[in-house]
Amino acid sequence: MRRLLLVLLLIASPVWAVNPQEMLDDPVLEARAQALDTELRCVKCQSEAIASSNAEWAEDARVLVRELLTDGFTDEEVLDFFVARYGEFVLMTPRTNRSNILLYLAGPLMLVAGLGIGLVYLRRRGSPEAAAPQPTALNDAERERLREIMGD
Repeated sequence: MRRLLLVLLLIASPVWAVNPQEMLDDPVLEARAQALDTELRCVKCQSEAIASSNAEWAEDARVLVRELLTDGFTDEEVLDFFVARYGEFVLMTPRTNRSNILLYLAGPLMLVAGLGIGLVYLRRRGSPEAAAPQPTALNDAERERLREIMGD
C-alpha cells in the first residue's frame, strides 16, 4: 500500500509544482495566474509549462507572473512582458501573425493541392483519350509484309 501511494505521489508531483507560498490570496488573481502559468513555457525544460515544471526558472517565472498581476498588468501585458524578454518561444501556443501564417496554412494548402492533383490524375486516367489507342487499318505495304511473314 505504501509503495502504491509513493508511486501515485511521484506521478502526480508535477501537478503540485506551484508552491503554496507562491499562491495569491485573491482567488480571482490566482485563477488568472494559474491560467497564465499554463500558457508560458519553461525555458529551461522547454517541453513543460511553468505550471508543471519544478525548475528554478519556472518557479521564478510563476512568482513574477503573480507580481505583475498584483501590479495591475492584464493577461496580455504579462504575456507580452515574457515575449519581450524570451521571444515567442516562451509561449506554449505561438501567436498567429504575418511571419508564421504560412506555417499554419502550409498543411491545409498541401492537402488541397494533393487532392487536386490526385483528382486530375484520376479523371485523366478514366477518360477515353487516356485509354489505349485503337488499332488502325493496315496499309498495303504492311499487308504485303504480313503475308510474307505468315507464309501465304
